[in-house]
This record gives sequence, C-alpha cells and structure tokens, in this order.
Amino acid sequence: MNLQGKTAIITGSTSGIGLGIARALAQAGVHVVLNSFTDTEDDHACAADIASSTGVTARYIQADMSKGADCRRLITDAGGCDILVNNAGIQHVAPIQDFDPAKWDAIIAINLSSAFHTTAAAVTGMRTRGWGRIINVASAHGLTASPYKSAYVAAKHGIIGLTKTVGLETARDPITCNAICPGYVLTPLVEAQIPATMKEYGMSRDEVIDKVMLARQPSKQFATVEELGGTAVFLCSDAAAQITGTAISVDGGWTAQ
Repeated sequence: MNLQGKTAIITGSTSGIGLGIARALAQAGVHVVLNSFTDTEDDHACAADIASSTGVTARYIQADMSKGADCRRLITDAGGCDILVNNAGIQHVAPIQDFDPAKWDAIIAINLSSAFHTTAAAVTGMRTRGWGRIINVASAHGLTASPYKSAYVAAKHGIIGLTKTVGLETARDPITCNAICPGYVLTPLVEAQIPATMKEYGMSRDEVIDKVMLARQPSKQFATVEELGGTAVFLCSDAAAQITGTAISVDGGWTAQ
C-alpha cells in the first residue's frame, strides 16, 4: 500500500469518521486536506496535529458543502487531488409530514449534491495524472431504511447510485469509485447523544447502546473510526484496483438481515 506522495481531500473531516479517515491516510503517507464549513483556530490546529504526528503535509481549507461553488472551489484551492473522500453530512429526524423542507434541502445538498460537485471537479485531474480514488461515505441507510429519516435515507441511497455511475464512467481509467456503508460508529456526536437517550428511555448507558443504538447491528459493537480509516486505505491500495462502483458495508451485519 505505497500511497506516499498522494494527496487526499476529505470533506467534513475535523471530527468523527472524516477525521479518522484523514488520520489513517496520513499514517499511510498521504498528504491530507481537511475541510469543514467553519474557519477557526481549532480547524487549522487539527491539520497541524496530523502533520506533526505523521510527517505528511496537512492543510485545512474552509468550504461550505451546501454550496456547489464552494465544493468545486475546494478542489481548485487544494491544487487538485489523487484521493477524494466525500464524507460531509448532516442529519435530521422527523415524520415526513412534519419534516422541515429547509432541512430536506440542506441534507440533500450536503450529503448528496456536494459529492456530485467535488467529483465533477476532481475527476479530470485524476485522469490527467493517470490515477485516482473516490470514496463516498454512505451508510447502512444507503442500503436499507428507517422511519423518520426520509432525507438522510434518500441522500445515502443517492450516494450509492452516484458511486455506481462514476464507477462505470471511470472503469477504463485507473480510477475507482466506491462507497463505504457504516452502521453505528462511536463518534463524538454519537457519544453526546447517549445521555439524552438514557433520560428519554429511562435506561442505563449499556441498555441504550444494546437496545436502542445497536438494536439493528447484530455484532452489538460499534464500528470504529479506525476501522473505517483502514477500509479507506485499503480501497486506495493496488489490491483494490478492480474494486469499483460498489458499496462495502462496515455495519456489524446490519444489512445482512
């Protein structure tokens, strides 16, 4: 897995899955560009920490993934990329009749349309350089559904469709496009939800994890950001050169049911 000297852009990567993937790629010798919609000292410090701990170049570039022009500017400002990881995403939960249309528009823009814009901006450069890897972070909800998550499920199903299409369009190039479909991952965001869920259901922490969060995850274990990072590194390797246009589940058996 000699990826040294490659450059990766990871959207939505200052925490959680995106940061885990960025760290794993950096540890494999990849120069990384982190991204979020803010532009704070903490954002730039996150990149500096990766650089100091791995020895690669790490930068932070602000871009709002709800705006197509920003998505495309991110690729330009980074100077192009060899590896594109479309990870940015948000969530909102409500019955469809009560679902805020503005939330629907934002979720579709950030979770789905952003990947269209970044990929469209990146793929020509990948063809010119003769190598590329596109990884879309989808979800178990890209393969199955849950109530009250209409926009998220629609966007994640769309991401898998986009992955298949781009995989076909680049099949004759040394470029691959794949989706990673995590189940529940113990990110800081998920960790922060546990106390409120304990209060809502009157359950202990262990009960909330087992009976609520991991109810559909047969392994009864969270996936980790390190596991997702390892999956991303594998998809960038020569061993994965003929894996394209597909979805790889990291969900403890969720979608096997």
